[in-house]
Amino acid sequence: MSNERTGLYEGMFLFPQSATANLQAAIDHLKEILAKCETTIITFSKWDDRRLAYEVDGNKRGIYFLVYFNAPSSKMSELERRCNQSEEIIRMMVTRAEHLPQEIIDSNEGSNALADEIKVRGKQNTETGTSSSSKVTRKEDEAKSKPKAPKKETTEEAPQEVQEDAPVATETAETEEVTEA
Repeated sequence: MSNERTGLYEGMFLFPQSATANLQAAIDHLKEILAKCETTIITFSKWDDRRLAYEVDGNKRGIYFLVYFNAPSSKMSELERRCNQSEEIIRMMVTRAEHLPQEIIDSNEGSNALADEIKVRGKQNTETGTSSSSKVTRKEDEAKSKPKAPKKETTEEAPQEVQEDAPVATETAETEEVTEA
């Protein structure tokens, strides 16, 4: 065991908006990188989902994760290297956070809210996945309900088919204004 100097760090990690589809995978990926760099996570929260000031790697929106962690100072270059090699993380910024009071760090804890959001998104994905397969478009519904007429072998058949495909005129109701004297 060496007497390696550890410090308190604040990390902001930017993921593309597409990560919202599988938020848990993005969180696991980030926690895996932090674990490989021998960090101890103090607080972990989804900071925000925002429009970026400029397009970054083809992304106009992104999800920010705010993490406070303790890490050996010698592992910070490895953390930066791993984040730069990651195809999922767009940008990252890590600064020393020893000047921040513990109350501010504790107030940024968002693990419970993040877990709730993942559950809600999971339910929404399963609901939309099952309902999308049972949707019937209006044209399909009309085609099923319309009985097929027997074919006539007259020359007027072609104009009738065109008229069937033409939009049906709708009646408009006229309203009269009643003025009282």
